[in-house]
Amino acid sequence: MEANVLKSQLAGTWYTDNPVHLAREIDSYLEAVTGKPLDDIIALLLPHAGYRYSGMVAAHGIKLIQGKSYSRVIVLGPSHQTALLDTVSIPDVSHIETPLGRVRIDRAMVSSLLECPAFQSHPYAHKSEHSVQIELPFLQQALGDFQLVPIVCGELNETSTKYIAETLLQHIDAHTLLVVSSDFTHYGRSFGYVPFTDDIQQNLESLDMGAFDQFRQKNLPGFVHYLQNTGATVCGRNPMAILLAMLPDDARVDLLKYDTSGNLTGDWTHCVSYVSAAVTGHWNTEEREADAVKSKHGIDLSAFDKETLLRLARHTITRYFKKDKSELDIVVTPAMQKSMGAFVTLHKHGQLRGCIGEIFPRRELFKAVEEQADNAAFHDPRFPRLREDELAVIDIEISALTPPRAVESYEQIEIGRHGIVINKGMHSAVFLPQVATEQGWGLEETLTHLAQKAGLDVNGWKSGCEFHVFEAIVFGE
Repeated sequence: MEANVLKSQLAGTWYTDNPVHLAREIDSYLEAVTGKPLDDIIALLLPHAGYRYSGMVAAHGIKLIQGKSYSRVIVLGPSHQTALLDTVSIPDVSHIETPLGRVRIDRAMVSSLLECPAFQSHPYAHKSEHSVQIELPFLQQALGDFQLVPIVCGELNETSTKYIAETLLQHIDAHTLLVVSSDFTHYGRSFGYVPFTDDIQQNLESLDMGAFDQFRQKNLPGFVHYLQNTGATVCGRNPMAILLAMLPDDARVDLLKYDTSGNLTGDWTHCVSYVSAAVTGHWNTEEREADAVKSKHGIDLSAFDKETLLRLARHTITRYFKKDKSELDIVVTPAMQKSMGAFVTLHKHGQLRGCIGEIFPRRELFKAVEEQADNAAFHDPRFPRLREDELAVIDIEISALTPPRAVESYEQIEIGRHGIVINKGMHSAVFLPQVATEQGWGLEETLTHLAQKAGLDVNGWKSGCEFHVFEAIVFGE
């Protein structure tokens, strides 16, 4: 296949265009770094100014991965010139070229990402955007051969941030390094940000470290809230938020180096702050392996999908009591658009408070959840309508179902795995897969209760019945 190359326009301005001099400059930064090595690095936070300003700070992060083996590097940087709302952009190219050579794009991962609505390809977003491309010569010099996924991030709300994070998590493995490109506070009138005029150096560091402390604590809401309250002009706040939404529980964030352009130039009226940090830990691949098994049965819901469907169910129930009947603003992913059966179950203090659903797939999953949430709360004939004062004490559970299939004998039914539909004449009933497990029933006891639910006698299941089974992903608040 003929190469489709994006040639970086940074050479000669942001760093030298002479490959020999560029390699030497990067090596000089790396050689000057001292400090303890860190193992199990899964992500770096690096600045993206010209090398004469932030090269030394960036080197503190790059030094830790020098000579290590990563098969893929994802670089997330902010869009400085192109307006992108609740989306990110990946260039439709085969390589990006710097003076140190070409970097291969991971076309397989890029193609998969572009199937998701928040991932798009806008050529103009990459042509002269420096935030991603500035990191490449450092990565080339430190790692040698790797495949790249370059992502320019637009302005993201909380929902889009989590969706993008979850989508990326589905694609990464233990050999993936994630690099977030961001400068910190941009201070000065030319940046439209002058929150103080005295003790600028000290106040800047205090401001920057306040933002970094939230990042170090892996506190996504706190990080967003801090930036909103202070107005701190951290240009890579959206890529940083994506990383925070991706981090596993065992992740640790270490500050490696902090500096400012003011320290380098002496000009504190126009100053940009730089931070280098490393994230150590292990990307969680076990859940994705379990999801891969579930996807064989036609169910492939991510953590983001599950959270969104639960939010939709609760919003639907809450909206019943509100004057404002507006729809919930959600990202409807391809998985949520699949035609699937669904049940919505309500519990109050651990006791059933409503459960209604549809077994056979006839519409998109998110639409099924929305209607069945309303039915479970207000139209289950076994219970009175839910009251507004019960909203705070109910828990919502959703079961997303595979299409039912017939079995020749009830002996083929597996307790804990199969939901069961019984049909005999005009009588029918259904149990979700979790019912027998929650009650501690074996197969015969389960079928006895199912027969009674269908209006049959206790032994009615033993002859003349048709059985269908289905499987489910069950998740709740």
